[in-house]
Amino acid sequence: MSQDTTLVALTGLTALPSQVWGAIRLVPLVREEPITDLRLDDRLYGDDFAAVAVDRRTAYCSYIPHGYVANWTDDGTPASSYGTQLRRDADGPRPACVPLRFHRRMARRVDKNRVRFLPLHLALEGYLALHFGGPAVVWEEWSHRAVSRGLSPRVEQAYAGAEVEGLRDALRVFEIHPGQCGVMVYAADALAAAFVVPHPDDYRALHPSLVLDLFGELIHHYTTLHGPVPEFRARIRDGAVGSLAELRAEAARHQREWAEFHDHTMAGGLLDESYTLQRVRTMGPFALSRFLPPFHRNTEQHIGETITHADGRLAYLKTFRLSEAQTRRGHLLTLLAAHDWHFGATADALRVSRDQLATRVEHAGFGALLRQDIRDHYRAAARRAAT
Repeated sequence: MSQDTTLVALTGLTALPSQVWGAIRLVPLVREEPITDLRLDDRLYGDDFAAVAVDRRTAYCSYIPHGYVANWTDDGTPASSYGTQLRRDADGPRPACVPLRFHRRMARRVDKNRVRFLPLHLALEGYLALHFGGPAVVWEEWSHRAVSRGLSPRVEQAYAGAEVEGLRDALRVFEIHPGQCGVMVYAADALAAAFVVPHPDDYRALHPSLVLDLFGELIHHYTTLHGPVPEFRARIRDGAVGSLAELRAEAARHQREWAEFHDHTMAGGLLDESYTLQRVRTMGPFALSRFLPPFHRNTEQHIGETITHADGRLAYLKTFRLSEAQTRRGHLLTLLAAHDWHFGATADALRVSRDQLATRVEHAGFGALLRQDIRDHYRAAARRAAT
């Protein structure tokens, strides 16, 4: 079930002053009231390459070092977090080849009130499956492969958090605040990821797991090539404070102003966008969903997943920022599908010629879906237009 919606705001979460390490900026998120009837814990899978059976004919393959287990209660009473770590025996022999681990489904019920799901991969599988079936009408431009196999295989690249320059050190060095239930990760002041959990104890346990998450190509480049970002320091005007009470009032005012600036300016590209939400699983009063952006060109675009309560509270959030190339691919596939994969209608919508559209399809990595003679014809037309 999919519906157009606006991503749930960070209601009940307050952004605290940021912490800076090189090009990495961490913005702690603190809950006013922890959510106690849903808890998350980590399940470690090690370095095995993983294959997930999405359905009987489709598999998702990736490096999946960990998963989350969500535990909830139906009556609102506090839930406990299970200790379910699984890891390779340190003394055991490492296999000579790359091992393979098989999972059943992205989100799988393991008990009446427990669901195991694969963080971020749930969202990435939704992006990779975007119009995965390919053309529904056999227009002349599309090859037999496009009609029979669609976009299979569909491949995207990402970097593990451990490969993002400075992230591991930032997570290790900076303090975890009392009541902290989330963090916004910025690279060169570009929002890289948002991470929210229900309870402060969950956050303390899952804080190091950010180095196991996936980050886009853009974020990896920003942290590698960009210098240190400035710190935002609060400054109190001379003569503005004459007592301890006035000092507290000034500190509270600065904290409010920072939180408003963060939510409306720094995180605006994520929070102000509308998304297509797909519910994956109902978990008592909670719903596990993933979302896709509208794929607007030249703007900040994120995919992600949420767990929300029936009353609208955001219990869990994890996001992945798309690169410009990934946004272009999503934009192109969305337009093709909206016009029933008709080449002429899509070219008209983009205000380009057919040979220019064919060039875009090839540059996006979908050239193999076109018939070879059609590709050659459009390439020749493009060369003639260039001369």
